[in-house]
Amino acid sequence: MSDEQFEKLRQELRRGILVLAVLGSLRKPHYGYSLRKQLQDEGLDIDEGTLYPLVRRLADQGLLTSEWQLGEGRERRYYQLSPEGAGLLESLSAEWLQLNNHVSKILEAGNGAD
Repeated sequence: MSDEQFEKLRQELRRGILVLAVLGSLRKPHYGYSLRKQLQDEGLDIDEGTLYPLVRRLADQGLLTSEWQLGEGRERRYYQLSPEGAGLLESLSAEWLQLNNHVSKILEAGNGAD
């Protein structure tokens, strides 16, 4: 497998996980840079070109609320989960835990050639 093929599959795997991670991080208010830094601190490196469109899309879908606040001498748009977003996060978290459990069992079983 080429590096390019691997990177494409890796990005595909991360895409859905990033939605869940962003929703989970936005249980508390963040502006773009602080959200990106928190995700990086937790081990999820995400490009600005990926994060900002994702946050805007989630806000457009009504899953996030936003408000401008003055911070460190300039206005910043802070995002936080809306009630609808909190409900979705709860559902997606349960789904993620279940999927993760199933995939872990598959991976632990090896190739299944018994």
